[in-house]
Amino acid sequence: MSLPPFAGGFDLIIRAATVQTASDSFVADIGVRDGRISALGELGDAAARIVEARGLVALPGGIDAHTHFDMPWGVGVTADDFCSGTVSALFGGTTTVIDFATQRRGGSLMAALDDWRSRAGGRCLTDYAFHMAITDLSSKTEAEMARLVREGVTSFKLYMAYPGALMSDAAAILRALRRSNEIGGLVSLHCEDGLAIAELTRQALAQGRAGPASHPRTRPPACEESAVRQAAALAETAAAPVYIVHISTAGSLEAVRQARRRGAMVLAETCPQYLYLTDHEYGRPGFAAARFVMSPPLRPKGHGEALWQGLASGEFQTVASDHCAFRMASSRGRPGKDLGRKDFSRIPNGAPGVETRLPLLWEAVQSGRISASRFVELTATGPAKIFGLYPRKGHLSPGADADIVLIDPKKRTLISARSQHSQAGYTPYEGITAHGAITDVFVRGTRMISQGRLLGKPGHGRFLPRSQRQFCL
Repeated sequence: MSLPPFAGGFDLIIRAATVQTASDSFVADIGVRDGRISALGELGDAAARIVEARGLVALPGGIDAHTHFDMPWGVGVTADDFCSGTVSALFGGTTTVIDFATQRRGGSLMAALDDWRSRAGGRCLTDYAFHMAITDLSSKTEAEMARLVREGVTSFKLYMAYPGALMSDAAAILRALRRSNEIGGLVSLHCEDGLAIAELTRQALAQGRAGPASHPRTRPPACEESAVRQAAALAETAAAPVYIVHISTAGSLEAVRQARRRGAMVLAETCPQYLYLTDHEYGRPGFAAARFVMSPPLRPKGHGEALWQGLASGEFQTVASDHCAFRMASSRGRPGKDLGRKDFSRIPNGAPGVETRLPLLWEAVQSGRISASRFVELTATGPAKIFGLYPRKGHLSPGADADIVLIDPKKRTLISARSQHSQAGYTPYEGITAHGAITDVFVRGTRMISQGRLLGKPGHGRFLPRSQRQFCL
């Protein structure tokens, strides 16, 4: 792609980078003024700062549309708050996160939003936004949904799992889909059959199968796949789009395909853990397998290959981390995996992943599993369009925020707990080497990471009110 020279002054020029977009790749200077990209081309030297990037790949800052920072669990919260969580995000090349504000049972959606804004305010190093997780859909809640859209919170999450805590029934999901569609919002669904899982869990514990190896056995693929089919049917009935989070099985992806062939608008997300790991991890000795207790659980070999094929062929719209970090040992205010030593159902579900999402997906580019354009689509442009952040976020073009990640494709990144920045103290991807290393990360033109050093400060991140959805299949 040939771009003409540009005359003018800049706050920052990133010189001679290989600019990678969702559709193209070309060598250019990137000119930044007032926190936004103002030009691409041969830009000369008229800048307050110049960063030499010859031989480096410039990517749009990653958008992770599925994180859980400072999330309440029992009497405490997850290991990572919005400070440590967004530090981890930056080191992994993510410059925007969309977290989940969660309604208390019987409570107000606006109160939940105020709560999460207070948790995040002044602590974030990345920009941030919120989905609203609905746990109690009433007529009052439905009215509040429209107010949230006006406030820039344009997506809602409901759970088909966790009865008695988070789960919504089919009637509530149908109403939420219809209401969200009326006001220009988008519903996402956690798809697992919560009642079946509860019964399988009861049986396992009654039989004395209390270790972490019982976690995947009580959440089998069929429990996810049946819920995905029901979610698609409800979306068809409501004539509304739906976004399915963390798809982990080949059968779930096939259910999405079938729904789309019927004309349903079903958007799909998967996560690196279901691409790189298998249920073999639950065979680790002792309690070590608890590190991999997440929902949905890791799946048998074969499911991951089907998901990789879906990524390459365009059947998934995003890859998110579902970062939900817990330490192995509990500490004051921070519940740990050890809560479930005698009962696997009490192990806090989740694992760290916001820092490893982009390196693992870039490794897939280097190994030929996906193209560089698909990488950008899955990690930045796709989530920006789906969740109302485009054109401000998700691409490298004049007018967009200068959220820029530089990768050295000749270097390698060894993933290890010693180099990670999550407070979890471990990584599920220990020992994996990814080809490529993130050298610099910019958020709105401010250099936040440079050569492995954190330069940014808490409070740099801004809350992002989002527009209504902008996507098509």
